[in-house]
Amino acid sequence: MDMSDVAARGLVLLGCGKMGSAMLAGWLADGLPATSVWVIDPHPSDWVQAQGLHLNAPLPADPAIVLIAVKPQMMGDALPALRALGTGATLFISVAAGTPLARFEEAFGPRTPVVRAMPNTPAAIGQGITALVGNSRVGPDQMALAQALLGAVGQTVLLETEAQMDAVTAVSGSGPAYVFHLIETLAAAGTAQGLPDAIALQLAQATVAGAGALAQQADENPAQLRVNVTSPGGTTQAALAVLMDPDTGFPALLTRAVAAAADRSRELANG
Repeated sequence: MDMSDVAARGLVLLGCGKMGSAMLAGWLADGLPATSVWVIDPHPSDWVQAQGLHLNAPLPADPAIVLIAVKPQMMGDALPALRALGTGATLFISVAAGTPLARFEEAFGPRTPVVRAMPNTPAAIGQGITALVGNSRVGPDQMALAQALLGAVGQTVLLETEAQMDAVTAVSGSGPAYVFHLIETLAAAGTAQGLPDAIALQLAQATVAGAGALAQQADENPAQLRVNVTSPGGTTQAALAVLMDPDTGFPALLTRAVAAAADRSRELANG
C-alpha cells in the first residue's frame, strides 16, 4: 500500500479541526488529489469547504485509509458508522489522544489493522513530532504509509510498545505547554530585571525558538551546546548553578512534571 493506492481507493478523514486540517493541507501539497479525500465533520471550516473534496458525502466502499481525528469524547458517536470498513483491507490511523488500540479493535473487529499516533500542536505549522505504534495486523508497508501521512506535519518516531505512549504523551504531547510556560516565565523574569514587557517577551520567544532550532541542526548534543555557551565564572554559569541544582532545579522539576503527566495519561486510559 502506498500513496498511489490511497489516491486510487480514497482516504477518509473523520474530524477536520486544527490537526486534521494541518494534515490535510500537507497531503494536498504533497500531491494527493482532493477528489480522493472524504471529510466527515459537522462544522467544516471555510478552507475545508473550498478544497473540492468530498464533504460529509457517502463514503467509498473500500478506502485505503480511515484517519480518525475526532476528540476522544466524540468517539462513541463516530466509530459505529465505520464498522462496515473493518474488513482488514482498510488501514485505520487514529490521532485521538488516550484512545487505546483495543478500543478500535472492539469497534472494527479483530482483523482490522490499526495505527495509533500521537502528534503534537506544532504540527499546525509543519513542525510537529508524531509517535506511532500499530497493532499486530499492521504490516511494514502499512506502517511506512502511516509514517508518510503523519510526516506531512513534521517528524515521526516508531514505538516498540503501546505502553510507551503514556511517556510520549508526557514528553512531546503535553511538552509544548511546558515550553510556552518557560517562555512566559523567562519573559516575566526579564521584566523583573528592568526590561519593558514587549522586549522581554520578544527576547524570550526568539531565544527559545532559536535554541530549539540550533539543538535540532547542530552536530553536538544539548549538553555540549550548553557547555559551549557557559564561560567559567560567567553569567550563564551563575544561572545554571540555580537551574541545574539536583534538588530544586530542572532535573528534579521536569522529572516530577513528566511523571505526573504520564501517570495521568495511564489513569485516563484505564477509565
